[in-house]
Amino acid sequence: MQLIETGFKELFVLQAQAFEDDRGCFFESYNSRWFVQNNLAYFFVQDNASESHYGVIRGLHFQTGARSQAKLVRVSHGEVLDVVVDLRSESETFGKSFSVILSRSNKKQLLIPRGFAHGYSVLSEDCIFNYKCDNFYDKNSESGIHPLDPHLNIDWMIPQEFQKISEKDRHLQFYKQLESLKK
Repeated sequence: MQLIETGFKELFVLQAQAFEDDRGCFFESYNSRWFVQNNLAYFFVQDNASESHYGVIRGLHFQTGARSQAKLVRVSHGEVLDVVVDLRSESETFGKSFSVILSRSNKKQLLIPRGFAHGYSVLSEDCIFNYKCDNFYDKNSESGIHPLDPHLNIDWMIPQEFQKISEKDRHLQFYKQLESLKK
């Protein structure tokens, strides 16, 4: 596996090495020994999968305080634009976003440390999005930023008429309302 820096502290793209032949392909998507050897001290406790269709935008989600989560995300079917926003007030990239296309074919993953809001848009007809978390889901700690926040101005690569955003995500706060994160 190859570790690719993103310009954001502790946020990495991981590129799996695929072994392909006429039967298909094999690649290692996670290896705890490799993580330790690369000074990535994560202990994942929960695996999740989400199935979605073209135009779906999920996020930007995060958990607060002691319940915050680091995530290792990938796509096992289809293609997404994966987006994160740095909410770590001490970070040089605080308030900035990073995006990368994750797909079954490119076998890229994004390792997201705690302190980031996360979301994605589905670029393929459908997709299966997989993610490992280093902390359990906690409804009382969940929060988020409206995915169409004009301050962040994220290009989700989905024309407006095809965007599908949940009612819950449409009611998320805007970035500028997150004053508590700046303190």
